[in-house]
Amino acid sequence: MLHHLGSAASRLTILGGGLTNYVFHAEHHKGDLIIRLGRGAAKLQHFLKEQWATVRARQAGIPTPHILEVGNDLGPFPYMVQRRVKGHPATDHPERLRILRDLGRYSARINGIRTTGFGSTFEWSDNELSRRTSWTEFLTKELLLQHRFGVLTRLRMLSPTRIRILRDVLAAGDGEARPCLVHGDLRLKNVLVDDDGAIAAIIDWENCTSNLAPQWELSIALHDLSIDAKEAFLDGYGLSVTEVKRIAPLMKALNILNYADAIERAAQRRDKDSLDRYRMRLGGILDLYSL
Repeated sequence: MLHHLGSAASRLTILGGGLTNYVFHAEHHKGDLIIRLGRGAAKLQHFLKEQWATVRARQAGIPTPHILEVGNDLGPFPYMVQRRVKGHPATDHPERLRILRDLGRYSARINGIRTTGFGSTFEWSDNELSRRTSWTEFLTKELLLQHRFGVLTRLRMLSPTRIRILRDVLAAGDGEARPCLVHGDLRLKNVLVDDDGAIAAIIDWENCTSNLAPQWELSIALHDLSIDAKEAFLDGYGLSVTEVKRIAPLMKALNILNYADAIERAAQRRDKDSLDRYRMRLGGILDLYSL
């Protein structure tokens, strides 16, 4: 604070800490600020990516936090300083369906920002060796597709027939449209709203990627929503029923793949109950809408 703003904060309050961040609220005479300290030098790259993405999204009319500074001159703690957004997480707001329609509209606008290549390294970075120029390269080298298939097969989450179908569906993604900016975690916990439910900011762009849209975005955004909430989001996004049917196989395939890491961790813990629940979920037993 002293380094960038010329004086210390009048009050500093810790808001919490996760696996990768410490978060503070700083009251300063130049305004209320949020300070995030990353755990480990690698966090600097995540902060720089967030800064790039929030600027591009804001230029497209999407409400995002205003990031003032990203740096790594605090020893082992890269940092991000941003203006505090007035609002509350939308998770428990009574107007959730309306918020989800608005979020769907913003999602379509985010996914309308064209990018180059696939994966977490794209225009925000000058690095070249870690860029994935094709969908297939992204699947094999960044998503580690073969490893995930191995987890799902070894732990009997999917039959060999379903693995073959999954492989074919993912391969078909190579013929889709060129990649776009994807937030990567568009859920209500990452949406700040005012008391009336108007979206004040979409936050936490750490998982943003250059990817196929809307398939990648929706595979995560719709994952933990009720059927009514899913429909509200899709209605806001502007997708027709025909279009949703067309993209559904790839969207489902990506959702299944995203379970592989959690399944592998459960296996390492020897957590049989969790593994049985994952088998039930991936087996479609909880699908109440089809036979």
